[in-house]
Amino acid sequence: MIVSFHPMFEADKNIICAGREPDTDDLAAVKAAEAVVLPQGCRQSLYEMARDNCRHVFPDYETRFNYPGKIGQMRLFQKNGTAHPHAETYPSLDVFRQQYGETPKNIAFELPCVFKFDWGGEGETVYLIHSQEDLKSVLQKAAEFERSGQKGFLLQEYVPAQGKTLRVVVIGQSLISYWRIQEDTDAFVSSVSRGARIDAEMKPERQNAAKDLVKSLCNKTGINLAGFDVIFAPDKEQINPLMLEINYFFGRRGLGGSDAYYEILKREIQAWLEHVLSGRDK
Repeated sequence: MIVSFHPMFEADKNIICAGREPDTDDLAAVKAAEAVVLPQGCRQSLYEMARDNCRHVFPDYETRFNYPGKIGQMRLFQKNGTAHPHAETYPSLDVFRQQYGETPKNIAFELPCVFKFDWGGEGETVYLIHSQEDLKSVLQKAAEFERSGQKGFLLQEYVPAQGKTLRVVVIGQSLISYWRIQEDTDAFVSSVSRGARIDAEMKPERQNAAKDLVKSLCNKTGINLAGFDVIFAPDKEQINPLMLEINYFFGRRGLGGSDAYYEILKREIQAWLEHVLSGRDK
């Protein structure tokens, strides 16, 4: 029996667990299943229930929950030798101040550098720091977030990408890449939500290099559903892709829209099921 918790994938038994914790009925279904398909917005509790009680689970979210947030992703990149812009992580403002003091002036990065809160997407919690005043202002934001219970941020080397980032989407065994390009080459954030255009044809050699970087990390971790953001250092002689972050929720416009995304997803889930249930996955 195949059990699907994904509203867009029909299986032998279909369960909707959105907005609630999994219960004993869900557990019974998982235990009886040969394979379980989970939604993209899967809670950690549902994932762990499925993982602990069924051999075959899609997607593989072990890395997502073991290395949460942007800080967790930095640890992941470092552990696996994945090339990325140099970064320092701070679980709290106190830790940062223990290293740099109340009024930091000699941080370990040349200005401009990048400040990222541990959460958020589409560049909403990312800031380009040009000056000590910029840093002071964003540290005040960090203090405000901490008062509400949200902690953690990182400082990162700034790599000028000329308004271009490459998105590589992994869906099962499929890798799909496309550029997000801002017309303003000095733009710091290049996302479709901020007006970037999509180009899937430009610089194929760089797309292939980015796919190799992503594929290497996926092979080491088992990640099989995510969007990876990759940039390139401005070196015309060499192609050096750098991993920025992993997005377990990602936009679909670059994939052709939601309908096209779900077609790819359902095809890849079906291929995964055929593989793991055929006896080849032992």
